[in-house]
Amino acid sequence: MPAVQHGREMDEKENLERAVKLFREAYRRQMEGELEEAMRLYQESIRCYPTAEAYTFLGWTLSFQGRYEEAIEQCKKAIAVDPDFGNPYNDIGAYLLNLGRIDEAIPWLEKATKAGRYEAYHYPHCNLGRVYLAKGMLKKALEEFEKALAIEPNYAFARQAAEAIQQQLH
Repeated sequence: MPAVQHGREMDEKENLERAVKLFREAYRRQMEGELEEAMRLYQESIRCYPTAEAYTFLGWTLSFQGRYEEAIEQCKKAIAVDPDFGNPYNDIGAYLLNLGRIDEAIPWLEKATKAGRYEAYHYPHCNLGRVYLAKGMLKKALEEFEKALAIEPNYAFARQAAEAIQQQLH
C-alpha cells in the first residue's frame, strides 16, 4: 500500500510541474497577443493540475476578448480552488465594472482587499475608487485612491484620479 501512495504523490508532483510549465507558456503567449493559444495552454494546465492562477489567467485572457461573463465563471472556479487568492475577486469586480454592473462589483472588490494571498492590493482599492467615482461619491472614491497610493505610491492612475477628485472637492 505505501508504494501506491508514493506513486500517487509522484504523479501529482509531475502533474503540478507540467501544469506550471504550461501556465508559464500560456502567460507568455497571452502577453504576445496569441490569445487562442494562451487559452488552450491554460486549459491544458488546468487539466493537468487545476490551480487558482490558471483559472484566473484564463479568465483574464477571455476578458481581453470582451468575454466578461465567461471570465467571471473562470474566476469563480479559481475561488473554489483557492479562496485566499485575491486576484479573481478583483478581476470579477473589474469585469462587472466593465459590464456596467457597478453595485455588483463592490462585494467582490472588498473581498479582494481582504484576501490572504495577493501581490497587488492597490488594484482593488483603485477599482473601488472607480466604483465610487461612477456613483458620484467623491470623498469615498478619494479614500480608496489614497489607500491604493499608500500601498503603491508610484501608481500613476491612482495619483491622477486622486488629484482630479481633490480639484473637484476644492
